[in-house]
Amino acid sequence: MRRTGMIPAWAVPPALRGYKTEWLRHDLTAGAALFAILVPAGMAYAQAAGLPPVTGLYATVVPLIVYAALGPSRVLVLGPDSALAPMIAAALVPLAAQDEQKSVALAGLLAILIGGILLLGSVLKLGIVTGLLSKPIRLGYLNGIALLVAVSQLPTLLGISVDDGTPWEKLFAAVPKVLAGETNVAALLLGLLSLLLIWVPRWLKWKLPGVLIAVVVSCVAVALLGLQESVKVTGALPQGLPAPALGGLAWSDVAALLPAAAAIALIVFVDTGTLSQSLAAAEGSRVSGNHEMAALGAANAASGLLGGFPVSASTSRTPVAVESGAKSQLTGAVGAVLVLGFMLLLPGATEFLPSTTLAAIVIAAAAAIADPAGVRRLIGMSRSESLVMLAAFLGVTILGVLPGIAIAIGLAVLDFIRRAWDPYRTELVDVPGVPGYHDVNRHPEGERIPGMLILRFDAPLFFGNGALLGSFVRVELDQAAEETKRVVLAAEPVTGIDTTALDELVELDEWLDLHGVDLIFAELKGPVKDRLLQYGVGARFSSEHFFPTVGAAVRAFQREDGRD
Repeated sequence: MRRTGMIPAWAVPPALRGYKTEWLRHDLTAGAALFAILVPAGMAYAQAAGLPPVTGLYATVVPLIVYAALGPSRVLVLGPDSALAPMIAAALVPLAAQDEQKSVALAGLLAILIGGILLLGSVLKLGIVTGLLSKPIRLGYLNGIALLVAVSQLPTLLGISVDDGTPWEKLFAAVPKVLAGETNVAALLLGLLSLLLIWVPRWLKWKLPGVLIAVVVSCVAVALLGLQESVKVTGALPQGLPAPALGGLAWSDVAALLPAAAAIALIVFVDTGTLSQSLAAAEGSRVSGNHEMAALGAANAASGLLGGFPVSASTSRTPVAVESGAKSQLTGAVGAVLVLGFMLLLPGATEFLPSTTLAAIVIAAAAAIADPAGVRRLIGMSRSESLVMLAAFLGVTILGVLPGIAIAIGLAVLDFIRRAWDPYRTELVDVPGVPGYHDVNRHPEGERIPGMLILRFDAPLFFGNGALLGSFVRVELDQAAEETKRVVLAAEPVTGIDTTALDELVELDEWLDLHGVDLIFAELKGPVKDRLLQYGVGARFSSEHFFPTVGAAVRAFQREDGRD
């Protein structure tokens, strides 16, 4: 491409194309507002994942810059996330053996593996796999995550030191210490004060983030009251830029982390894709899922290479950017640069930041992702999907995030198979004064076409339900009050057929033929017709057996029968 004094289009980040100069002031202001919560949030989620707080800043800066360069969404904030923290911890704890340096290296490797999986998924156009996480699964998973995250932070909120482990192991280890009176009252009061300072501005809809208020107030309280000796504090951060921290890894670590990486990659993309598409829809546009997957993969891989850990879109920081007037990804880049400046110029600012305040930030974030209203709504709508949601919730909270999600996905697939195995089926009748043909169960006043039985089977035909269709037709014929000459299968819901179901269909047609009844298909989709021809039954089901609509099949029968 020839340059003409302007930057070539390919060199401009996707989300910055068409940038307007009047947006610059908004993006700078929004970037500064975003910075106010990037530092405490990043450090808090690192602590929740069992990692040094500074790694949360690395996992904030690097993905923001990479996504600003590659991401398709005009306004989307990437970074550490409360929902990912327990999954990261669950993957690392069995391998790290309380070795902080090894934990950091493993977290980086996990992010690189997730990035590689997402990049491969983008190349293979696998965005469709997000359909595995249905709404019931996501509701159960999010509410389970919220509970796990909150439980994992309770010991820190209470100022009690416990060994690493699952959230429940940490809680059970803390209970005897609480009963023995080992609760650190100063830490608990600071934590509760921090929660109050986070929630009150949120309830009052203040523009100043409550997280920033909580951090400043708690740091000032620790410094003025001299609590740094009695309350665990973060301490000054190491000065410097993000750098590789992948030493001491082996191929066995790759094999051990790969299953967790695959599961987390799915969660990361679903959460990011959902938020990205929601933001795009609000602007009247759409975002390519495969492009989103590629950018997210690159951001995670870069985070892992430079001392960070897995990241996702943030449902708490993205709204801050939007509400602050963000117009483009320049907002995230500005926030990242400010965080870099903080790390280089003010690393000692966190010297008096109490760990209990970081725990309060994580607990507040966990409370925000819980959705009790969604749970109540689903329970009122579908019992079977509510069971899938409950399975996801119990699986996540009892067995852990990854096994819980796997169980819930398995149950959802089984529920789908159950529905396909035993689908809804009914007779269609003519309702006087209403065009078309309608379900007799909903319109008992409807009338059957004399000499004809119109039936509908609401599922693709496969080995599990082919015989059911035959039984359904035979039962309906036996119950018909008058002689039936033709059965019309309203086949619009039949989106596929396999060889086993085809054999059942041929057997049904032979049985009907012996009883002097024709089998006709109406509204059968072209690809399914092609399958019938491919299976070599075109001679049996010739063109006279297919009609574009049920009405066309009825009119043809009435002409042949002399009733028209």
